[in-house]
Amino acid sequence: MPPALPHEWSTDRPRVGLVLGAGGVLGGAWLVGALHAIASESGWDPGSADCIVGTSAGAMIGALVACGTPPWFMVAHSAGEDIDELSDARAEAAPTADRSAGAIFRLDRSGWSLGPGSWRLAVASLARPYRYSPMAMISGWLPRGLVSTEPLKDTVRRACADDWAPHPNYWAMAVDYGTGRRVALGRAGSPPAQLPDAVAASCAIPGFYRAVEIGGRTYVDGGVYSTSNLDVLRDEPLDMVLALNPMSSLHAGSAQTVAERVALRMRQAAGRRLGSEAKRLRDAGIEVVLLQPMVADLDVMGANLMSSRRRHEVIETAVQTVTRHLRESPVGARLAQLPAGDPRLVRRPAGAPSTWPDFRVVALERRARLSAGEAVVGRWPARCSDPTRAPAE
Repeated sequence: MPPALPHEWSTDRPRVGLVLGAGGVLGGAWLVGALHAIASESGWDPGSADCIVGTSAGAMIGALVACGTPPWFMVAHSAGEDIDELSDARAEAAPTADRSAGAIFRLDRSGWSLGPGSWRLAVASLARPYRYSPMAMISGWLPRGLVSTEPLKDTVRRACADDWAPHPNYWAMAVDYGTGRRVALGRAGSPPAQLPDAVAASCAIPGFYRAVEIGGRTYVDGGVYSTSNLDVLRDEPLDMVLALNPMSSLHAGSAQTVAERVALRMRQAAGRRLGSEAKRLRDAGIEVVLLQPMVADLDVMGANLMSSRRRHEVIETAVQTVTRHLRESPVGARLAQLPAGDPRLVRRPAGAPSTWPDFRVVALERRARLSAGEAVVGRWPARCSDPTRAPAE
């Protein structure tokens, strides 16, 4: 946050965007803890944001939030709590669901493949390297990923039985593996996609996960373009954008090992990109609030963000660090000014789980309230995006 907090809201109901960045398994865990801390401290429901943009791990957590899964439930489920009275979108008992948000690694059944994962991107980036980011150039030459994305899709299917999330503006950021162009799946004008496929595509790390085919084209991790993709909201009619970015940090300590040095360089690059994207939004008159991991978070996360062994420890640490940050900085006071969310989605309801509501129904009610608010204010479009603008960038 800049030293002086920005202007007042332009309407009685501020228009808020939520951006959840990439970060692997442990980055997703940090997002869960951070969102739980934000909801608990401010009373604001992250799922009530007018636009939710997720990249890679952020696409998974964003999809769960958009489908009505409260952050407090993600924390409880990750901790191993068995809430037998609840069922998922497939009418299966909630405790039977994977507790790692799809972080189950098994080989894809379609077999091995020699050569670059994307010959088209590899050759194009070699011919015109100035048109592609370093990560996009590397991604084209990496071999075809061997790990299946089915566990990721299965996690999403358990949260949503419909084609898309019950949220008018949930976008999963992916990259066209043939062209290297960014695509916001779910945005008006983007290629039609099922929610599980869109999330899996956004998470498909080149060389690790198998690329996801949607509409005859293959897509990979949106982090290939940017770990944050904050600037995708630069032209949207928003008052504030809250961005949580696990891949960057202002508090990184000294690196000791080779792996730590590599991780530090990646965080520095992600931080520079995040700062540049935030400036573009601020220049457009949009207030930007950034939250990033702190030293305590980084110590627990370590250099291997794809490890699932410390996942819940990262969640618990994030709850503590983000809560402390909100209480000790102007950010907490600013977020407390946001409209209060549905208490059932913000904090764990009192009473036995058998008395709790169906959170998927609550998410549909939330969508209806968002639509009603748009109609009243008059400046809130049915979708944040202009459908005449090309979705890929």
